[in-house]
Amino acid sequence: MNTLSLQKTHRNRLTKMSFTNNDRQLKGKNLFEDKVNLNKLVKEQVGEEAYSYLSQYVNFEQENTFVEATITRFNILKIHPGRYENIVNLFKVNDIRWINKFFETVNAKLNNGGLFISYVETKKSRKARILNKHPFPFNWIRYTGDFFLHRALPKMNFSKRVYFHFTKGYNRVLTKAETLGRLVSCGFEIKDIKEIGKLTYFVTEKVKSPVYDLNPSYGPLFKMRRVGKDGKIIQVYKFRTMHPYAEYLQDYVLRINGYSEIGKPADDFRMTNWGKFMRKYWLDELPQLINVLKGEMKLVGIRPLSKRFLAEYPPDVLDMRLKHKPGCVPPYVALLKQEVEEYIESERIYLTEKEKHPYTTDIKYF
Repeated sequence: MNTLSLQKTHRNRLTKMSFTNNDRQLKGKNLFEDKVNLNKLVKEQVGEEAYSYLSQYVNFEQENTFVEATITRFNILKIHPGRYENIVNLFKVNDIRWINKFFETVNAKLNNGGLFISYVETKKSRKARILNKHPFPFNWIRYTGDFFLHRALPKMNFSKRVYFHFTKGYNRVLTKAETLGRLVSCGFEIKDIKEIGKLTYFVTEKVKSPVYDLNPSYGPLFKMRRVGKDGKIIQVYKFRTMHPYAEYLQDYVLRINGYSEIGKPADDFRMTNWGKFMRKYWLDELPQLINVLKGEMKLVGIRPLSKRFLAEYPPDVLDMRLKHKPGCVPPYVALLKQEVEEYIESERIYLTEKEKHPYTTDIKYF
């Protein structure tokens, strides 16, 4: 049984037309006895190019594929768990009020290995659409207002309730990083993404149940789980330089782009524009002074790293690392060694010297 619900959504009104196999007769004919009609409806909804892309991953003619065009969980909740191997939603994620709850519901209806496919209009595409639609300078005035209304207000504690009360979450601004990060936090693995027209389509696979172990936040100040002295996990403070939920995408970014020459993920689309400026001048690191005051870090020392990064360290350096507190100013800055291999070597040099001269080494490096 295949289902396709076509919805036209307005801010204060939602009209819906649904077709299912339970509708035995519709003008004397059950539409879904003829699979061509389903394919035609999908093409009309997303276009020929997107239809061809989706067809690489799902077969709309098979009974194991459930197709919807919805912004509400109600149409997903009616699915019997495990009934379908693929769930395709042909409505923009931007218009879903409770995005994570929607993704969680899809997750609950799929077995591990099942595919979830949908699409989003990213912040980048939205910006281009608005700027190209209006002449200068009215395009920038329009874009600034749109960004403030649909991106800034939903993230502020004092305004987000009012925003969602009036908009119902419709037409929200979402970045690619936030959308994919939400999916990963809800138990999906990113299999593929593709920009088609002004939309970004994503293909994901359920790999586990939803988990929010990284405590995602929207605020300018956030905490990262890092390995401290003796292997203890500490919460390191930083100013946000990445889009929300970006912390869930580190493995994905490393898988597709690897590391840069300075030991950070290469071509990292999770970074904000102001984040690049703050990182260039180390302004994002200033909140780590909180960790210094708490006794978890010191001014000079090895950088606090994630378990993911430490898994690639040589055993000898890792053993030395765990004996010391991490620091705000790392050795590679003083030794001018920023490439990945040099990065690790700088820590080996520092830690060896630190064990010989525990009281003067940090002063020297500072």
